[in-house]
Amino acid sequence: MDKKPARPNLVNAGHYENFPVASILLPRRLRGPVRAIYAFARAADDLADEGDAAPEARLAGLRAFRERLQAIERGETPGDPIFGPLAAVIRAHALPLQPFHDLLDAFGQDVTKTRYAHFGEVMDYCRRSANPIGRLMLALFGDRDPRHQAWSDGICSALQLINFLQDVAVDYAKGRVYLPEDEMARFGVTERQIAEGRTDALWQLFMNSQIERARRILAAGAPLGRALKGRVGVEMRLIILGGERILKQLHDSRGDMFRQRPSLGPADWLYMLRRALWPRNPAAAARACWQGGCGGGR
Repeated sequence: MDKKPARPNLVNAGHYENFPVASILLPRRLRGPVRAIYAFARAADDLADEGDAAPEARLAGLRAFRERLQAIERGETPGDPIFGPLAAVIRAHALPLQPFHDLLDAFGQDVTKTRYAHFGEVMDYCRRSANPIGRLMLALFGDRDPRHQAWSDGICSALQLINFLQDVAVDYAKGRVYLPEDEMARFGVTERQIAEGRTDALWQLFMNSQIERARRILAAGAPLGRALKGRVGVEMRLIILGGERILKQLHDSRGDMFRQRPSLGPADWLYMLRRALWPRNPAAAARACWQGGCGGGR
């Protein structure tokens, strides 16, 4: 569920690592469909983000992807290793096509837009880059509950925001800044600080505000972890807990992702798995983790 959802880092959006690709926690019948959706998302993201192609070539590649989606909508089955399996999954599970188009919109935006004036622009990007993944996963599970979709949107948007925070330096090296410009200015933070990796008091105050907002958005979606049953619920609780622990690491480092980029280690996974299998109220568990009760973390 990210700008970009498998290596065991639930909240790194690069190449969709939020995506539960073929997880052993997923029901076997869903692993193939998840892989097919992931293959589409990863290939399209690579078109927008990898290599040294010119922007025009990247956008042309994304247009070709959109044309194949439109062919599926017309009832055709494109004969290639990405869209052939994807067409079968879309039809077998009656998946909506709009989330796939939204993803392509977001990938295209990565080619053309490198700065975000305010948080509303950032959230609009999250709506198209991250939220579609959660909605597609719910559709695969046969879950059409509007409340569950709203919770999923909160989780996915939060994971995308967390990715932006832990990857500030990575994105800046690619010429992008996903932090709201008006809020940076309000705290006296500049892009020069990002370039220098300078985490002074102003940076720490700014990052604290970003971390706390992402935490609140994640907590607002956390009830989905208990609403979903069985293996799917365990997977969702793992994702939520992973997001909380990355935020905790960002908080503990005072926003210094330049020298202490968050990652999940064995102790984190042990804690997360225990809490996912024997859950407390997800919001209470998140608060306990935030207050230092995670155990075994950094």
